[in-house]
Amino acid sequence: MRRLVLILPVALAAALVWGLATGQDAALARWAAEMQREFQNALAGNLRAQRSGTAGAFAAFLALCFGYGFFHALGPGHGKVVVGGYGVARQVPVLRLSLIALLSAFAQALSAILIVLAGLFLLNWSRTQMTDTATDMMVPVSGAAIGLVGLWLAFRGARGAWRSWRPQGAAAGHDHAGCGHSHGPSMSDLRRATNLREAAALIVSIGIRPCSGAILLLVLTWYMGNLGAGILGTLAMSAGTAGLTILVAVLSVTARESTALSLGETRMAQVVAPALELLAGAAIIAFGWQMIG
Repeated sequence: MRRLVLILPVALAAALVWGLATGQDAALARWAAEMQREFQNALAGNLRAQRSGTAGAFAAFLALCFGYGFFHALGPGHGKVVVGGYGVARQVPVLRLSLIALLSAFAQALSAILIVLAGLFLLNWSRTQMTDTATDMMVPVSGAAIGLVGLWLAFRGARGAWRSWRPQGAAAGHDHAGCGHSHGPSMSDLRRATNLREAAALIVSIGIRPCSGAILLLVLTWYMGNLGAGILGTLAMSAGTAGLTILVAVLSVTARESTALSLGETRMAQVVAPALELLAGAAIIAFGWQMIG
């Protein structure tokens, strides 16, 4: 019966491989970009409606910002790879990982707000200068921080794999049955809760990169004399982004827990768990390197 629980993670992995192999990921990105353009056009019309005092325009504006943030998150970036990889690699509860995803999205909004406020009121920057700063400076910094998170996960996975895979007779040349300590991580060891430093590292590494769409919205509302609406709209965008990232968090934790339940406290579980951590770390390193490049 336990083996049946593996259906979900296997199906998710198969769907991912199929999507990459058939180009469905690119098709999804194109569709998301088209939806973003539609939301951008609707936002432009809504801002004009707000200026003319149309009733209900501001509520519709926040809803449009939320939708834009959700579809914008389907594209590259926004922490999906980091949150999903971390959820697969580490024994983190789904509510905690969802909170990390939420705070990471709001951290990105805060980065955009700070860049725009500093550019407008302190540095007298144009929109192009703000966007270039976000792209040329903040994105590589975020990529480097994300790469460090991936490196840490890969190191933990490699260390755990070595402890699990090394020959039982090679451990310090003594009797394993009577030495009084474990020679490999048990599933109970691997289920220990993550700490605040790990959560903070994830949030900061993702949040350093501001959303370009949020910068555009903030500058536009500034020129229209409605910066307050732009700030609230940016927060609504981040809530939409968080919605998708939380979905990724739930799927990753569900896949990991299904795998752990199916394997139980077996030797195979002690091999698979660090392997997942190593692979997730490698994927996050590759994602961070792509951002830097």
